[in-house]
Amino acid sequence: MAVKIRLMRMGRRHRPFFRINAVDSRTPRDGQIIEKLGHYDPIEKDKTKQVVLKHDRVEYWLAQGAIPSDTVSQILVRAGIKHKYAQEKAVRRAKAKAMARAKGKLFTKAEEIAAKKAAEKAATEAKAAEETAKAKAAAKAAEEKAKADAKAAEEKAKAEAEAKAPEEEPKAKQEPTQQEVQDKGETEAAPETPAEEKAETKADETGQPKEQAASSE
Repeated sequence: MAVKIRLMRMGRRHRPFFRINAVDSRTPRDGQIIEKLGHYDPIEKDKTKQVVLKHDRVEYWLAQGAIPSDTVSQILVRAGIKHKYAQEKAVRRAKAKAMARAKGKLFTKAEEIAAKKAAEKAATEAKAAEETAKAKAAAKAAEEKAKADAKAAEEKAKAEAEAKAPEEEPKAKQEPTQQEVQDKGETEAAPETPAEEKAETKADETGQPKEQAASSE
């Protein structure tokens, strides 16, 4: 008869409680048991009271070839009961892990979660770096455009000034200065009347002043 050491769920909903039993491997989950070996209470806060075992009876059944389930095996190891099945499982697990590593695959759920988080972090950092690069490129383009606009405006103003200069130069030459206007005004004084011209001529002939010649007439 092959004997297994496994758990039997007791308690109620949301309040699980497990018995650790030695049973025939052909017995259904909640079928007849051979011997009760202890219990496991996962809700108990006191670690010393979570697992209660009959160590001598557990060791007896292990010596008789009883095979613990995976959960019971972990409970026994935590309780300080070492057995060959746990060691064999550890060896098999290490071998499977090495094979997975050789193929570049993940072995446990924790490794998958860690790899997923690392990939998400790398993607986030890459996206942030890309956005930063785009922002820098946009700022540089805006700066270059501003410089180009300023240079174009400066060249346009310079061209307009050069085009306007030849037009203003002839005007400056045509417009007389104030002194020229004054001199021209003196030169272009009103002409002498005929009487004055006659008096001037007579004065030249007689040798008299212009005023006397005019009064004598």
